[in-house]
Amino acid sequence: MATSTTTPPALPLLNRELSWLTFNYRVLQEAQNPSVPLLERLKFLAIFSSNLDEYFKVRVATLRRLVKLKKKTRAKLGDDPAELLQTVLQEVGRQQQAFGDTFRQQILPGLQQEHIHLISEHDLSPTQREWVQAYFHEHVRDLLSPIFLDDNLHHLFLRDQAVYLTFFLTHPASKKQADEERVLVMELPTKRHGGRFVRLPDEGEEHYVMFLDDVIRVGAHELFPDYGHVQVQAIKLSRDAELDIQEEVSSNLLLKIKSSLQKRETGFPARLLYDPAMPKEVLRAVMQKTGIGRDELVEGSRYHNFRDFFGFPDFELAHLQYEAQPPLPHPTLPARPGTMLAAIARQDHLLHLPYQSFSYVVNLLREAAADPLVNSISITLYRVAGSKSEVVKALLKALKKGKQVTVVVELKARFDEESNIFWADKLQKAGADVIMGMPELKVHTKLLLITRTENEQNRQYAYLSTGNFNEATSRIYADHGLFTADPRLTQEVAALFRYFHDRQPPTNLEYILAAPFDLRTRLDALLDAEMERARNGQDAYIILKLNALQDEDMIKRLYQASQAGVRVELLIRGISCLIPDAAGAGDNISQQGIVDRYLEHARVYLFCNGGQELVYVASADWMARNLSRRVEVAFPILDEKLRAEVRLLLDFQRQDNVKSRDYHNNFMQVEDGATPMQAQLATYEYLKKLTQKKRRKG
Repeated sequence: MATSTTTPPALPLLNRELSWLTFNYRVLQEAQNPSVPLLERLKFLAIFSSNLDEYFKVRVATLRRLVKLKKKTRAKLGDDPAELLQTVLQEVGRQQQAFGDTFRQQILPGLQQEHIHLISEHDLSPTQREWVQAYFHEHVRDLLSPIFLDDNLHHLFLRDQAVYLTFFLTHPASKKQADEERVLVMELPTKRHGGRFVRLPDEGEEHYVMFLDDVIRVGAHELFPDYGHVQVQAIKLSRDAELDIQEEVSSNLLLKIKSSLQKRETGFPARLLYDPAMPKEVLRAVMQKTGIGRDELVEGSRYHNFRDFFGFPDFELAHLQYEAQPPLPHPTLPARPGTMLAAIARQDHLLHLPYQSFSYVVNLLREAAADPLVNSISITLYRVAGSKSEVVKALLKALKKGKQVTVVVELKARFDEESNIFWADKLQKAGADVIMGMPELKVHTKLLLITRTENEQNRQYAYLSTGNFNEATSRIYADHGLFTADPRLTQEVAALFRYFHDRQPPTNLEYILAAPFDLRTRLDALLDAEMERARNGQDAYIILKLNALQDEDMIKRLYQASQAGVRVELLIRGISCLIPDAAGAGDNISQQGIVDRYLEHARVYLFCNGGQELVYVASADWMARNLSRRVEVAFPILDEKLRAEVRLLLDFQRQDNVKSRDYHNNFMQVEDGATPMQAQLATYEYLKKLTQKKRRKG
């Protein structure tokens, strides 16, 4: 009798690109939400626009490259990149339509109700027009440098992400002029002007503001007095931002990165946004001089770069913004400088950003720099706060004090390579031992290790975090950071820093789970243990808080856990390729995610463990790149009180019925009689009470 073979069913998966678009639509939902303060809704439009720019520069650009592969090679990819690209562009078009409707039908009328008028050149009163013309003449005209698109120009280069204005000149004043029509292009001088918006004089309680673009439209005839008609439109180019480099550490890696950054500025066009009102003569001239094809053309709107709305005037109207949430003092960390090490020696402390201040990290570094008993400082830098980084300044101070400073700088942190190169150069020149990445890996983990001589022995202090050593993002990213002198953890952090030096993978890590070494296998073991308990009739559950879930092997394991009877709760802010309501596979899986005032950035893995819960806080999402191609750390919360604290904050997220959305982007429903729960607000209030309680005791 012949044995029949059956093909195993395909793993239920949502395509990563489409999942990302689903996430960005959640950002747009916040802009549409009337309960969000009006000027904050405008910022969510800016975030949506900025996200979409990066998506085109990276993901769409990658799809375009895949489409150009040979047919046999494309067949090995699974999804047809050409079909996927069409689906992506259709969804982007739908979202851009919703974006425009939100801005025109909700935000602009809302601003008008608050006596804020975003006006164009067509809306100006005679008095306002006179003021704008004077402003153009005094503050704008000298910033403009139009370029003629004529036979003298062989090629037009458009900078990535910059807005350009096109000028179409017709009806010359003199019939003897040879050129009856002329086309010019000019970069919008947003930076040199000091912003995208021009605030006009108030009229009573009425506030007026204009795009810089429209101020230029008002002054266009002053620029070209020999033409009777000047038509002005906007374009913007997004270029391919994928760095085509070999991720290897060698003596010339820095040169490779610098070269790749230069290539990024001249990378292949991924998208040219243009004003649909643009005359065909102008669009044709731009395409001819830039070499951009029709495949890269995307119909936009009158204005581009909505991310510039981050700089929209607030008119000092506090009620249109989020209520201030100043960073809270930490209940167990000292406010007085110079006492951080002693406090960490006594007990572990968990820092919750941005609810509590990142200044504790900076204070620790400053104290270590000044302490004569501190021998060395080791740190990983993935993204730092630009040219004003207090973290790097503290490291430079430590070098001046004669400390041994080791800095692992990740040169391949996308869009931060230039800043990281700057600091790597500066630290190296100051005497730091700068390690520029690892072979074929990104160093994404966030670790700090301080070694101090105490009683003629070395004692180590560590800070392990889900967030970067970055003062700027610490105010808007929700992260956890652990201060500890527990040798169970500090010794394993030290082992990782030895790996950065000698390239020998750490072995026998007992507490820390580290990628790419054992994070995946130990997660597998933890999942196996929960499945075994479920099969034996014991309570078994997993709660995962992640930015992204994409790794197919881990998704398969979560489906297996669900089928074994393990309850799987997913709190996912961004990409999720798992389909929780997949028939038969995800029956015990639930998924929701929060988009709110702060960017949810912390990762937490919680396992029931037979009632003795294991809680890991991590830098790693469950993506193939994080688990296999990056150096990442998941660290256990060993202190019982701190573990309970993480669990409570996780429960706030699970119970959120105000800002949480399910897999289909539907808001979680508030059941009849239930109290609304907004996790981020509840977190702030809880931590505030902890501080007040400590003060009463103190």
